Amino acid sequence: MTSEFDKNTAGRLVPFHVNGREQVPFKGVGAHRPAGRKAAPQLVSCADYPDSGDKRVATIAEALKECGLEDGMVVSSHHHLRNGDAVGNMVFDAASEIGVKDLMWFPSASFPVHANQIAHLDSGLLHHIEGSMNGPLGDYCSRGKMQGLGVLRSHGGRWQAIQDGEVHIDVAVIAAPSADAFGNATGDQGPAACGLLGFALADSIYAEKVIVVTDNLVPFPCLPWQIQGNNVDVVVEVDSIGDPTKIVSGTTRLTQSPDRRRIAELAAQFCVDTGIMQDGFSFQAGAGGTTLAFAIYLRDWMRKEKVTARFARGGSTKYMVEMLQEGLIEYILDGQTFDLDGVRSMREDPRHINTSPFTSYNFHGKGNFASMIDVCVLGATEVDVKFNANVVTHSDGRLLHGIGGWQNCLAAKCTMLLVPSFRDRIPVIMDDVTTLCGPGELVDVVVTERGIAVNPRREDLLNAVAGSNLPIKPIQELRAELDSLCGVPMRPKRSEQPVAVVKWVDGTVLDTVWRVG
Repeated sequence: MTSEFDKNTAGRLVPFHVNGREQVPFKGVGAHRPAGRKAAPQLVSCADYPDSGDKRVATIAEALKECGLEDGMVVSSHHHLRNGDAVGNMVFDAASEIGVKDLMWFPSASFPVHANQIAHLDSGLLHHIEGSMNGPLGDYCSRGKMQGLGVLRSHGGRWQAIQDGEVHIDVAVIAAPSADAFGNATGDQGPAACGLLGFALADSIYAEKVIVVTDNLVPFPCLPWQIQGNNVDVVVEVDSIGDPTKIVSGTTRLTQSPDRRRIAELAAQFCVDTGIMQDGFSFQAGAGGTTLAFAIYLRDWMRKEKVTARFARGGSTKYMVEMLQEGLIEYILDGQTFDLDGVRSMREDPRHINTSPFTSYNFHGKGNFASMIDVCVLGATEVDVKFNANVVTHSDGRLLHGIGGWQNCLAAKCTMLLVPSFRDRIPVIMDDVTTLCGPGELVDVVVTERGIAVNPRREDLLNAVAGSNLPIKPIQELRAELDSLCGVPMRPKRSEQPVAVVKWVDGTVLDTVWRVG
């Protein structure tokens, strides 16, 4: 913890140090240019590994011991099984048996199923978490109970942090739906098939030690290998790595709300009226209920206008898969499979390509896919009149969920936020967001059921819809309308105790999350 703070370029108070590491405050979009070289694990020799290629040990505890787990180390995991993951809990239960303490958990995301870790945070086994925290873990962190500060990164930001040496992983644990004894692993086959393992790819490349845990051991070679066994130290076979049906969570179901369906319909109409939807265009639609509805309305327009998209960026869902099969999309470039239809499609259709945060989102690379997308539709918990947006906290400052690929998607040619006017009678549009996750200069359009606000920076979009029947309104007008309906809500009194920080895609500190309650 630290009491030293300063304001960054966005005007947000951020700490100089986080968990003992000196930080760079946010300097502005595209302003931070790193220097140096990529991180790397130590050299090893294949002479120290079995000639047979069989790297199996009997238990996760044995694997952790073989990897030299000690106090204060960094242990990583990934979230492809989402709320069905069992391996994340197994790992720290096993670490507890060994008797280590002060570990840092570095997940690509966590879910309510990981409430198991609260006991390990209380016991001192876990010192802090650098990864998304929602549900019980988010509440735990928000109440200031974690010893260290949480660090919230985007998917691309996580790869950047590993690659740049900001986070050095001592032991990476990869839950693999299929693997061989050498450590080659894939996510598109097996009883717990989840599609791809792209979020674990950086861990497998940069970690000092890598453990693959599988419930479907296959003869060498496991194909197609998404994780290469040459990067793997130990393989463990368990009864079950988790429940693949729970990769479909509450955020990946189509909305039934009339208001939110209207938002989705308006967003699709906006793409048509502005000319964004044309032959060869590209799009990314998230897995939230409203953005799923957007994909359906967009599909109907594409059929009507006989338009084909060159590619769509996933998270893939059955709706995107149906568009691929119908010929409305030529390729799916998938970063995460959000349902079992997506898993099947990735396994069976060569046009459904698995990607990783390196290709899709890493800001410290030689370009990435995100800036090549014509339109991206996303959600948000709050938006302010400067088009700044929040995705990690409620308006009371309590941690709600992680950033995921949300920040990275803001690089698209047109970024649209699809948000309801109110949540629990609190307006979503306000003067200033509680927690800054995305700078307003990168948010192009805000769509609500009461109207559409276009960022004044985007004169091209405003000109394109000048003759449209869409309900285009200045964002200040939308905010005033909402405030007149329910009054201006009181802002929560901010604690002086930081509990987490939000990183920007370049590794700089964008904002601080403060204790609540």
